[in-house]
Amino acid sequence: MKVLVTGGSGFLGTGVVAGLAAAGHEVTGGDLRVPDAPAVSGVRHVRLDVTDPAAVSATVAGHDAVVHLASVVDPDGMGRDAAYRVDVDGSRHVLDACIEHGVRRLVVSSSGAAYGYHADNPVPINEDWPVRGSTAFAYSHHKALVEQMLAGARRDHPGLEQVVLRIGTILGDAVDNQITALFHRPRLLAIRGSDSPFVFVWDSDLVEIVVRAVDAGPPGVYNVAGTGTLTLGQIAERLGKRTLAIPEVVLKAALTVGRALRATRYGPEQTGFLRYRPVLDNTRLREVFGYTPDSTSAQAFDRWLAGHPDAGTR
Repeated sequence: MKVLVTGGSGFLGTGVVAGLAAAGHEVTGGDLRVPDAPAVSGVRHVRLDVTDPAAVSATVAGHDAVVHLASVVDPDGMGRDAAYRVDVDGSRHVLDACIEHGVRRLVVSSSGAAYGYHADNPVPINEDWPVRGSTAFAYSHHKALVEQMLAGARRDHPGLEQVVLRIGTILGDAVDNQITALFHRPRLLAIRGSDSPFVFVWDSDLVEIVVRAVDAGPPGVYNVAGTGTLTLGQIAERLGKRTLAIPEVVLKAALTVGRALRATRYGPEQTGFLRYRPVLDNTRLREVFGYTPDSTSAQAFDRWLAGHPDAGTR
């Protein structure tokens, strides 16, 4: 198949492009950054700005499948309006181009954050639960808006097959992000009375899932995470650290003052992320999509820690 990968030069995109090429597909990587020399023989890289609808349409034309990975993980780094243009407008441009050019299948990297950080989220949460996002968090809000857009297209354009992947926290040997930064702190911040469980997926598992989604896996919406969870206490034990458990009302007050003094970019809404982070149930991924991650959530964390011993104290 001829496959376009948006965000093809990013962390996940690089692995996906290589995996698709290894599976025998003819791959185009589209990204704002074009590598000087392709890391994978036979892969074509083009400059693509997903905020430009004409450029997206021209690039999508002629492809059988599109893997849409381009998004902004840390909207605070560029401003919310600019992130919206990439995340929401860019996704709309990709979707419109797929419909315009008769693309057979669209694979989209969504996130468990699309469910939002809400007190009534079930634990664990499955794909039948509505995606409501959390407006206080640009990433969560944007992912929910994109998913609502995709749901409308499934109704109005059933000829375009969709595989939507609601991805948990990604770990890997080279992963360094906002979540892993938390594990490097001397003590792990927790909300008193909340286990705050995490689900993790190892990056090579995620790449295999995306590659399978292009042609072998059935269309649908799937939570993507290793089986099981790790509570913040279990993570702290593995790191050889202690947790700093603070009552939610106290932490909210401290973050409110900290933001007002510009001592931190985080505000009181962060307590919702710490307390109500969606715990993804991967049953549908295993039983319907047909893929069981090689690493459970606990094994993924242990693999990450083995490659980042500086995060622990032991």
